[in-house]
Order: sequence, then structure tokens, then C-alpha cells
Amino acid sequence: MNDFMEIIKGRRSIRRYLEKDIPDQILHQVLESVKWSPSWANTQCWEVVVVKDQARKEGLLETLGDTNPSKKAIVQAPVVMALCGKKESAGYYKGQAVTKLGDWLMFDLGIAAQSICLAAHSLGLGTVIVGLFDHDKAKELLKVKDGYEIVVLIPMGYISKDSSAPKRREINEFTHYEFF
Repeated sequence: MNDFMEIIKGRRSIRRYLEKDIPDQILHQVLESVKWSPSWANTQCWEVVVVKDQARKEGLLETLGDTNPSKKAIVQAPVVMALCGKKESAGYYKGQAVTKLGDWLMFDLGIAAQSICLAAHSLGLGTVIVGLFDHDKAKELLKVKDGYEIVVLIPMGYISKDSSAPKRREINEFTHYEFF
């Protein structure tokens, strides 16, 4: 358990990468973590587009705003994973949303994104979750099918510059027993 907590505590948002390819077997291990991620009623609503082509990464760069701190990461990382989700699958039963919160696509993809980031970190890779971009342009560029949404881009590669842990709230600052 201590090793797992070290992985959680050690993972950072990495935006600078070495010019070094990720071996296919390492990439496969990261994708394996998505396969085993939990999802609503095992719907596994995720799809992952693995982007290695430099021209396509530059196209993704064009979907980010000028102030996005991850702009360099998109083109510098050897791999960018585009995490997509099937709409009206997670959180649905017989075509109807069954909870107050409706579509659980974001929840399930959040779990998958965390799996990617933790698996990558455990294998010596860095990642950053990028959510601020023009989703429709990225969807078009990556030819994501109708009925699916692109949710996040995750640049991934060998770390060029590590960063220290940001300040965290103490457990007693966010934990409530019996009542909020």
C-alpha cells in the first residue's frame, strides 16, 4: 500500500518532456490501466485516441487558447492521448438518465484519466490533464464519431523538468463525519 501512496503523492502535472519515444509495451501498459478502470455498470464508455503524429499534435495545439500553460506539452510530448466518452451510456438505463446528475461520462472518464496518469507515473512517465481547448475542433480533427465527446487531452512522455508538490489541504479541512 505504501508504494501506491507514493505513486499518488509523487504524480505531478508535467508540461516539459524529453525527445524520447515511448516504447509500445509501455504505452500498452498505460492503456491496460484504462481497460481495468471502474465505470458505471461496467459501461466502459471510454475511447482513447493515441496521437503520435507531429502534424496532428500541431493541429491539436491550434485548439488551445493562447494562455493555456500546456501549449508546449501538446507538441513536445511524444504521445497525446485524447480521452473520449460515449454519450448517454454511463448513468443510463433503457435510454434514460437514472440519477439527478444525468450522464456519468465525465465521472467515468475522470477515473480513466486518473488511471492513465498514475500508471504513466509508475512507469517513469509524466502527464498533464488538459481540459481547456476547443472540444469541437479537436473532435473534428481526430474524427471522433457522433455520439461521442472528446473530454481531455493527456500529453505523456519522459519528464524533462520535474516540479514540486503544490500545497494540499489538511484532511481535517475537507472531511466531515455524519453531517457536512
